[in-house]
Amino acid sequence: MSLPSIHPNWDLPPKGMTDGYSLEITAKDIDALREAAPAMAPETPVAVTFLPGESLEARIEAARTVRALGFEPMPHFSARRLESGDDFEAYLAAVVREAGVTRCFIIAGDPPEAAGPYSDSMSLIRTGAFERAGIKAIGVGGHPEGHPNMTPDQCFDILIAKCAEIEARGMAPLIVTQFSFDAAPVLSWLEELRGRGIDAPVRVGIPGPAGIKTLMRFAARCGVGASASVLTKYGISITKLIGTAGPDKLVDALGKGLGSQHGKVRLHFYPFGGLARTVEWINNYTKSR
Repeated sequence: MSLPSIHPNWDLPPKGMTDGYSLEITAKDIDALREAAPAMAPETPVAVTFLPGESLEARIEAARTVRALGFEPMPHFSARRLESGDDFEAYLAAVVREAGVTRCFIIAGDPPEAAGPYSDSMSLIRTGAFERAGIKAIGVGGHPEGHPNMTPDQCFDILIAKCAEIEARGMAPLIVTQFSFDAAPVLSWLEELRGRGIDAPVRVGIPGPAGIKTLMRFAARCGVGASASVLTKYGISITKLIGTAGPDKLVDALGKGLGSQHGKVRLHFYPFGGLARTVEWINNYTKSR
């Protein structure tokens, strides 16, 4: 299935590794987004996360601000955090109505038990609510370094099923991966993904520049591989956990390793060290390469 017109640039080869990048924000990052906006590419996709402790109104306002600044909002829906079908459809209707949302990202979420009727992302897809609301593309998660509760085969089987279900409902699937410090497992995973017949575009998760301790903390929280050898590849010395580190080596390695066998790939930045610092890094990297 070809992507709908909301992704016009996916059919063109990227001019560089940062071409067509996307970013992630929380509802609390509205002011930071306003400050960074002049340095960002127009129509940049900006994902709005679904975190505990944030109100529905704050998430809607974040999506509205993304659109008002000339970017493309992509709100998250965390299945296990949704307390009812009414809550789910009310949020979806609000972001479509007030922020012109045409793409969404869905995850199961961290809670071990569902707060409402949805235990996983597939249960959200199967409601039919997204296509009824006019959503054109659905993002789902990819795990190049594995999932703590599933085998690699199970991960691929579920991903295949999700992409097929999304396409059957007239929408385009998009895969967004967890961030990584090492290009090697990402490239291997992409190649296996294509070998299993999944041709959906992929946004590879990249940790934005941040303090080393901050990066390590997020790695531990997310279950990302962070051995001494991996961190050395990334540019972090395990014996000197001070200072800051950026993804230069990681993005360089991805750029050198990516080929036609990996399919359509763009980058998705997690701004762990702040949105302004991440956007500045992207622009400096683009100029230097």
